[in-house]
Amino acid sequence: MSFSVSPAAQLTAHDAPLLGVNIDHVATLRNARGGAFPDPVVAAQWAVEGGADIITFHLREDRRHIRDDDVSRLKAALSVPLNFEAAITDEMLDIIERTAPEHVCLVPERRQEVTTEGGLDVQGQFGRVQEACARLARAGCRVSLFIGADPVQIEAAARAGAPCIELHTGPLAHAWWDRDTSAIAREQARLLAGLRLGQSLGLRTHAGHGLALAVSRDGWPQSGLTGAAVATEPSSTAIVAAMPEVAELHIGHALVGHAVLVGLKQAIADFRAESIAARRRAT
Repeated sequence: MSFSVSPAAQLTAHDAPLLGVNIDHVATLRNARGGAFPDPVVAAQWAVEGGADIITFHLREDRRHIRDDDVSRLKAALSVPLNFEAAITDEMLDIIERTAPEHVCLVPERRQEVTTEGGLDVQGQFGRVQEACARLARAGCRVSLFIGADPVQIEAAARAGAPCIELHTGPLAHAWWDRDTSAIAREQARLLAGLRLGQSLGLRTHAGHGLALAVSRDGWPQSGLTGAAVATEPSSTAIVAAMPEVAELHIGHALVGHAVLVGLKQAIADFRAESIAARRRAT
């Protein structure tokens, strides 16, 4: 089989949303054996070489994947912005202040969940969110709030002082995997309305969670692999990337899973190419 990688030099900022690559699942694989391999920091360096604009990671309270020493090593090793996802706890806010990442995304967190499900309830814990936004802004971090495409939450995010929001694309991604065309259309419209509302309130608008690439009819993931039958329907990544209101896409699980089959650099090239093509078709 042959592989083709889009040269990073051909990609420009206006062609697609910035791509934030979440490396949590590389750490999950490492932790499964309790050793040091595969190293998420090395994966992050390969991701940057492959074209990632931002490296995203989530330091959870239970440290199920990313560990504290990973955070400090990522900070020392990378020149691209780090996007530090964290719950709003005193411990996490202290670590963020010490680390001083360029970007922070505040997310909900429950011990029993497999991954982050649902958005942050900004309206319900407004004072706490507002305080965290102000504290992290003083530390020099650009703060984003991970929320659903709900007008109440989007408006609360703007009042709380967050300059950015990341809208939760999980419902759209689930509908896409289910091939539920009516649900896809409904979630697409809801996401677009949320993005536009956020922009009207002066917020920078991002999106992420669960986005994937199409799988060909012969079972291969869509990529530079030759001989794979091409899928005819747009991927969930393409659906979201085509929206000009999306300034950043943050993708983790599907990208790392794709890389297992085609390699990390190929996987990043494929996700970037998907975003670029979708945005160009939309303009």
